[in-house]
Amino acid sequence: MPTVPILMPQLGESIAEATIVRLLVAVGDPIRADQDIIEVETNKAVMSVTTLCHGTVSEIRAKEGVSYAVGTLLGLLDVTAEEVARTGVETLEAVETRRQLQAGSEQHPQRESNLHFSLDDDGYEEAPAVVPSVRGLPVPMGTLGAHYISPRMRVRMDDLGLREADISAVAGTGTGGRVTVEDLEKFLDYLEAWPSSHASPMRLSVADAMRRSWTRPLATVGLPVILDRVMEHRRQQSPTPGLPLYLLRAFAIAIAEAPATAGYLIGEKIVHPRAFDLGVAVQVTDGVLVPVLRQVDQKSVAELIPEYDDLIARARKRNVTEADCKGGIATFTNFGSFGLTLGTPIPLPNETLILGLGAAVKKPVWSEQAGAFIPATEAALALTFDHRVVDGGGAGVLLNRVATLLQNPEAL
Repeated sequence: MPTVPILMPQLGESIAEATIVRLLVAVGDPIRADQDIIEVETNKAVMSVTTLCHGTVSEIRAKEGVSYAVGTLLGLLDVTAEEVARTGVETLEAVETRRQLQAGSEQHPQRESNLHFSLDDDGYEEAPAVVPSVRGLPVPMGTLGAHYISPRMRVRMDDLGLREADISAVAGTGTGGRVTVEDLEKFLDYLEAWPSSHASPMRLSVADAMRRSWTRPLATVGLPVILDRVMEHRRQQSPTPGLPLYLLRAFAIAIAEAPATAGYLIGEKIVHPRAFDLGVAVQVTDGVLVPVLRQVDQKSVAELIPEYDDLIARARKRNVTEADCKGGIATFTNFGSFGLTLGTPIPLPNETLILGLGAAVKKPVWSEQAGAFIPATEAALALTFDHRVVDGGGAGVLLNRVATLLQNPEAL
């Protein structure tokens, strides 16, 4: 009976590996075409590995909690010859033959296959787990910071997958305060006694993005905004729009009026956005997802409700695709949902701006019209920006424009 391999699929354009979350089938289970058989976690979402044909599970090689590269053999299916002919799936023998031909091709003499297994007398080698491409290091308090890093030290850091921020607590004992390899090894030994936990692919992805973001000169400006008119308008709508939709609309309109503020600096050029698609930061277990709402400047709040509600619901379930999270020019984050009144959010590495909203509080606000203090619902807006592209004045103008637009929610 023919055997068909279950391989780790290419789950996204930039995804090279995934972690096994849950095995949904066992050896001996009958399988139908397009059935979910393994849940995997990438650095963006939880997805499913499916089958291409009917068959019976004859072997499972994947292990829960382990990461595997794209193309790794995860298991085997026994199928009929008729099913192979019907679906056109490649059998294990055909896949291995193709891999060997590619490896031995004169045109690609050194080309490596994506299939991480090889045939021997006893079957197939253990599918190798992959080491996460980004590895962090817990840093305790109470030690001096590193001032210089030697070339030899940098080589060792590369071996360990460490960045300068990871070793900022290492005290250097070399000449001029240089951190030596011995200093690092002693520090790692010191950390062995500390409690630790495994960093998930999501956590590592966030850590890597924030490292890259922080290589730029970032600054934050803030402004209080009165939300009473927005809150009243929300209550009159059916269905009731989420408060972030008003902020997203005002943000998109303000950027569309001054697109250079959301431009991206490439060499000596500022590349302007060609569409005003905005990301929405969604807190999930052990990280943040930023799905993107499309053409926010062209759609009213009412028109955006279904798309927004669906996107947020899927993000909270970690069921968004890579395409759902691509193409944003700026991001909105509602840190006020955690009861925080102030914050300095950090934009994604490929974005120049991020707008944050703090928690709304009731407070007395002076009214020139009434000539007295009146109760009002006020929240803080925080705009973080790449100072290479936008100056404080430009950021202030943009933020004031957002606040002004919020005072006329009917136009949003």
